[in-house]
Amino acid sequence: MGDSRVEFRSGGRLLGVPRTGADGHTFRLPLDARRTTGLSGLQVWSGGRRLDAPGTSGSVPAVRPPAPLPANAVDPGKPGSYRTRTGEYHLKSVRLPGFPAPVEMNAVVVAPVGAPGRRPLALFLHGRHYTCFKGPDITGEWPCKGGAQPVPSHRGYLRDQKLLASQGYLTVSVSANGINGQDWAAEDGGAQARSSLVRLHLARWADWAVHPGTAPAVVRDAPRADLSRVLLVGHSRGGEGVNRAALDSLYPPPAGQDGYHGPVRWKIRGMVLIGPTVFGQNPVPDVPSVTILPGCDGDVSDLQGEVYVDGTRAVGNGTALHSAVYVIGANHNYFNSEWTPGTSAAPSEDDFFGDDDPVCGKRAATRLTAAQQHRAGSTYVAAAARLFLGGDDRVRPLLDGSGKRAPSADPARVLSHAVGARRGAGFLPDGGVSVTGGKLCEAVAQSPARACLGEGAKGASPHFAQWETGPEAGRHAIALRWTRAGGPVRVSARRPLSLSGATSLALRLFVPPNSRGTRLDVSLTDAAGRKATLGRVAADGLPGSERTASYWSREIRVPLTAATRAGLDLKSVRSVTLTPRSGSGRAWLMDAWGWRAGTPAVRTGTLPRVDVGRATVDEGDSGVRTYHVPVRVTGRGSGQVRVYVLDPATGRAKDRLVTVRPGGHDIDVPVTVKGNTRYGADVSYDVLVKAVRGAVVGSYRGGITVRNDDPAPRMTVSPVADRVPEGKPLKWRVSLSEAVDVDMSTMFAVARPDGSELSTKDVPADWLRDTAGAEADPERRLSEVDGLYLWVDVPPGQTGADITVPTLKDRVTEPAESVRFRQLDPRTGEPQSGGLVLTGTVVDAS
Repeated sequence: MGDSRVEFRSGGRLLGVPRTGADGHTFRLPLDARRTTGLSGLQVWSGGRRLDAPGTSGSVPAVRPPAPLPANAVDPGKPGSYRTRTGEYHLKSVRLPGFPAPVEMNAVVVAPVGAPGRRPLALFLHGRHYTCFKGPDITGEWPCKGGAQPVPSHRGYLRDQKLLASQGYLTVSVSANGINGQDWAAEDGGAQARSSLVRLHLARWADWAVHPGTAPAVVRDAPRADLSRVLLVGHSRGGEGVNRAALDSLYPPPAGQDGYHGPVRWKIRGMVLIGPTVFGQNPVPDVPSVTILPGCDGDVSDLQGEVYVDGTRAVGNGTALHSAVYVIGANHNYFNSEWTPGTSAAPSEDDFFGDDDPVCGKRAATRLTAAQQHRAGSTYVAAAARLFLGGDDRVRPLLDGSGKRAPSADPARVLSHAVGARRGAGFLPDGGVSVTGGKLCEAVAQSPARACLGEGAKGASPHFAQWETGPEAGRHAIALRWTRAGGPVRVSARRPLSLSGATSLALRLFVPPNSRGTRLDVSLTDAAGRKATLGRVAADGLPGSERTASYWSREIRVPLTAATRAGLDLKSVRSVTLTPRSGSGRAWLMDAWGWRAGTPAVRTGTLPRVDVGRATVDEGDSGVRTYHVPVRVTGRGSGQVRVYVLDPATGRAKDRLVTVRPGGHDIDVPVTVKGNTRYGADVSYDVLVKAVRGAVVGSYRGGITVRNDDPAPRMTVSPVADRVPEGKPLKWRVSLSEAVDVDMSTMFAVARPDGSELSTKDVPADWLRDTAGAEADPERRLSEVDGLYLWVDVPPGQTGADITVPTLKDRVTEPAESVRFRQLDPRTGEPQSGGLVLTGTVVDAS
């Protein structure tokens, strides 16, 4: 049970997000007839990684970590002068929209002792993990049953909390098991619910700051919280949750979707997002953020959290710093000690998926231990707190690509880049640039020829993490490929840019993993045609393998001194040129900006907010009706979003840019529904929205679900050959009372029969292996084989299908042996009460 979603894909398109079965290993996705046409190349994906493909071993030799960067003048990882006090509070559980069971309001508090005045507050939210455990057994259910205890994921950040508390910050880490155990059905993966939970806790802290006598003991004994200075720290799905909480604190969400309905009595000054998901790909543009990307993440392995940086460009006013911090050798789980073997109360594991990997295997020189990784994470959380809450600009070089390190994080190698803050005008691949000598490539493309990485890439790029739409408009980079030195690549802006006031040109650029010594000359040309070479830069690739997302850009800065000396008009710059000076190579440019040092005050924009809803309608028995996808636009001003409308039959998306205004109906998606009396699956007409410029998006996904209102055909089973001599197959016929237009399928699980039972040596070994992934040895009853299921599918237009179980003939005299299978309930994965049963008997051949 992890934070990334399991997705079923076919031919490069998303079929849907399946529901997890009760066993935690089975995933089911109902399909209607239109979505089953033309299915080919079925695949299972999670976090940018294909799960049903054979594993690959490392294809590169062992790699070494890069040389350490120079030490920063200030090290935020050093403990402060305050003693700390730790305690917990347990409040009454709350009801959240769409979640049938109440969600807990529990938290662990670590506070400084003796700190004067009101103190800034840092709130931590863990990600999606197992919810309950009993001894070695762990589940994802909620509430916990049968004597199982909740997994204390919220206690996994005590190291981070104690460091911050020693420096004078109040800290609280909240529990979210009740969301983790129920978010499988949430269209947004639980982001809105997590936002509600965060804001419910903040509201309590606001109450306690005014009325400390009403607070729990651990809060009463702590300094009062300064709710005007709040830092949110979210891990994995918790990262997406705190991002939504920051958005909802600035732009209220629809009341019907929200679990908090009070006033906003706090100000979120920044966020730290650790290995976060970003299913909506709609980061908050005007709240500063630091996103920690674990180089050996085995859960959110595409490092999609890079979107919290890239996805803010040109959306807001650009004053907020958005930093990405890449931690070489870190996995997903070890930032939380309760997800780490050796320190967790519940069973836990290393989430990376290849011990032989040359970069991330347990013995690789670049791989961090759990203690090293957590120490690095604590240090960079403290750096964000010091910058966003304390305003100490001396820690900024650790976060903004200035190439400094915090010695407290050693031996971890931590790299950074950023957008926003004091970066001025930029050459943005999505901003209408033209390219000569290189290629304006697509981040996610249908054709390999148009894709930025294309075929042959060894690994993935966080910059090109795929969204739900498959091929996606408006996401580009600039690809360079050369076979000899000297071929310039020019990137020209649509209109001249002003770099006035900047001291350097900052480029975010990457080269293939493990490559060394790429050299490029960087030049600028102004509107009058004057050209100046700023200097030569060198770029090395990150340590990477086929299993890692190591095509990640380093920030490279070139002083503008030469341009000033050459008399260039920096108020009117037309183009930037990169000229390779290496013999051959490849590189990708994400963007280039005018840069100067400092962290400006953040201006929070007044933007329109878009939320897409979902309406469910009955198809009816006749006639034609037209419905419109519910879309709500609130806030102020106008902005631009991109609207994707998915075809329910093909899964293909059509997109268009739309200018939205509060209260308007600019996004109008009609859906035509034809009534009939034939049974079929529900049909979903889906719409997705992404912010482009001057707007924010909350609920990014919605649409119209057309509910089938006709009765399902009755399914029965009859024996075809239920008593056979050994060596002959058992066979049953599953029949429908009438043919329908969709596949009708069901699954049976092996169960204990009466009397003697067939064993694993009574059926062919290859059948057992293919059906259950099990071996015949050691010999055991079939009912003792984990994962032994029989699946039957009646195709559209037909009324029946057969199920068979082959048997083996042996020379052993033995009594008649039986087998039994029970129909499963697709909602629970458990045997269905009153469901169909398959029984068969095998006798000696004579």
